[in-house]
Amino acid sequence: MTLPSDPERSALAGVRVLDLTSVVFGPYASQILADYGADVIKIESPEGDSTRRTGPQQEDGLAAIFLGINRNKRSVVLDLKQAAAREALLALVDGADVLMHSMRPAKMARLGLDPDTLCARNPRLVYAGLYGFGEGGAYAGLPAYDDIVQGLSGVADITQRQGGTPRYLPTIAADKTCGLVAAHAILAALFQRERTGLGQRLEVPMFESMASYLLVEHLYGRQLQDTPGAAGYPRVLAPWRRPYQTADGHLCMMPYTDAHWRRFFTETGHADLAGDARFADISARTRHIETLYELVGGIVAGRDTAHWLALCQRLEIPAAPVNRLEDLEHDPHLRSVDFFVPLQSAAGKRYRFARNPVRLQRSQVAPAMPPRLGEHTRQVLRQAGLEPERVEALLASGAAREPAAPSLSTQEDTP
Repeated sequence: MTLPSDPERSALAGVRVLDLTSVVFGPYASQILADYGADVIKIESPEGDSTRRTGPQQEDGLAAIFLGINRNKRSVVLDLKQAAAREALLALVDGADVLMHSMRPAKMARLGLDPDTLCARNPRLVYAGLYGFGEGGAYAGLPAYDDIVQGLSGVADITQRQGGTPRYLPTIAADKTCGLVAAHAILAALFQRERTGLGQRLEVPMFESMASYLLVEHLYGRQLQDTPGAAGYPRVLAPWRRPYQTADGHLCMMPYTDAHWRRFFTETGHADLAGDARFADISARTRHIETLYELVGGIVAGRDTAHWLALCQRLEIPAAPVNRLEDLEHDPHLRSVDFFVPLQSAAGKRYRFARNPVRLQRSQVAPAMPPRLGEHTRQVLRQAGLEPERVEALLASGAAREPAAPSLSTQEDTP
């Protein structure tokens, strides 16, 4: 059951985040903070985040990818090339808890927005740099996008080991994984500030974060320096590790324990395999995993999906059908937990959002529409203490901008 939203009593109520990031890595991290109740102010250039134009759209500047990573935020447009806009941003910094950016440090320094300057101005500030590569390293300052980091971190290699051809995962895996890392790093810094009263600078490098993520299992034998073995966890690299083909579709099935495997082989008429030493325990199965998966694939192919789901339920073996992307909206579990939330924009257009998957007993923040470009410029600058005349001067000069009336454009714009 969905609980009513109460932003004032949310986990991060009163925490103000200035988000100067763009595309996916940073905005995904700040959306997580917004979902926990932080006041996330998205600082955009006059052109806006490029994802505002990535994918189909019902309204100008609210394209599909932007919708997926910018809910529960406010948008302020500042042209940071202009000194007046930088001064306005400094006024926002004075009342901020977090500033996060994904620009090269040298560029931030030229703008007078480097960590030493801003943390001296606001000692409680958590200053988060979201970079492609850690400062001081051989690749520091180089541009990094999801595809680049997937290749460098070993993702393309493990897909080649399994399927014969190096590929990227068909999801923005590096950006989103590193966005999760950035969110928990910022939360850790805020927690420490509660104890010490002091903010700090932190960096979240994509390459190092994604390599750390991948090597949880794939450093494997390379961790044993006295008796080194090969890198790569064999079970997940096995070519047969994929949904099993049934007589009428596909099945996800995961016998895992020794008892699971004995039951499966016995019930399917393969008692000889139930007693086979190659499959007797997890160590043996790992050594012979490709043979095991290939044998199971041949068994499963003989019956339909419904048969296997019923059998696995009876044997208490984890199993599930394969959902298409379109099936998720109708999945009975997701429907019963109100995972998808309908929203309507100020222009009357209808949308569907996936809510924050985490539910906190004492913190409820319902999804709200992502902002139009510059929608909250005037409001936020006034709240920061800028005099009305100064705000109007910023708007008149173009150093700050606010949107025109909502557009009802239905054009599609794909990359």
